[in-house]
Amino acid sequence: MGHSAAGVQPVDEGGQAASPISGACPAAVPAAASATPIPAARGVRAIPAARGVRAIPAMERPRERLAARGVAGLTGAELVALVWGSGARGRSVVALAEEALARHDGLAGLARASELELTALPGVGTAKAAQLAAAFELGRRLVADWPAGRWTVRAPRDVAERLVPMMGHLEREELRVVLLNAKNAVLKVVTVYQGSVSSSLVRVGELFRDAVRLNAAGIILAHNHPSGDPTPSPDDLHLTAEALAAGRLLDVELLDHLVIGHDAFVSMRDRGVAFDRPVPGRRPAAAE
Repeated sequence: MGHSAAGVQPVDEGGQAASPISGACPAAVPAAASATPIPAARGVRAIPAARGVRAIPAMERPRERLAARGVAGLTGAELVALVWGSGARGRSVVALAEEALARHDGLAGLARASELELTALPGVGTAKAAQLAAAFELGRRLVADWPAGRWTVRAPRDVAERLVPMMGHLEREELRVVLLNAKNAVLKVVTVYQGSVSSSLVRVGELFRDAVRLNAAGIILAHNHPSGDPTPSPDDLHLTAEALAAGRLLDVELLDHLVIGHDAFVSMRDRGVAFDRPVPGRRPAAAE
């Protein structure tokens, strides 16, 4: 699939590791070394960096604005400022948030930043970096879990909308299995492998272990390419063929295999791989 140098590490259903966030790490720059101010990100209200939060008029402070306008009325910088809670010596927390957004080209770039990139920002230490990483991870998990309870798969996009935000920017490959019942409702999403997901290393039996245990009627495979290019590789096609054959023996349908890039995905069903197998009374989940 991808070309990660890391080895394969099976993951038990309760042992899913926290996902790292990709990104190069620029050299740290002391606050006093930058003579040219970084322009504010689009839509961010400019507040002079030298002003502490007490010097900001009360109704311009993030908490007061939250009480007056609600969370939807705050800028991205103000939301980051609320997560951080405090600024640094001579700089308000809003100014720190504005600079972080400007350096990383907005919220999407900030969400992809590594801990080293965040701590390289003036006034942002390990505690603030950890707070921000946790906040973004909560957002990703909310996207994956919303709406609460079981969700139904009618097309490849139903799976991709939940998994692309979670898997699209991982540094290592992960292989996840979506378990479905006979009505195409999702029973569970299981992370099976982390590392180099190769057809020569993945044990096909692992893909169906939880499906057999939970009496699932079908599964959908999903794995990411850390390069960002979701084009299926020959290894991906080979693994799909092996999983199809195993599923027919176990009477568990493989309905699709999604390859996830940074902000895109490829459905092998849509690419013409023959997943269909006549089963009375059922329609393949990803056929629409």
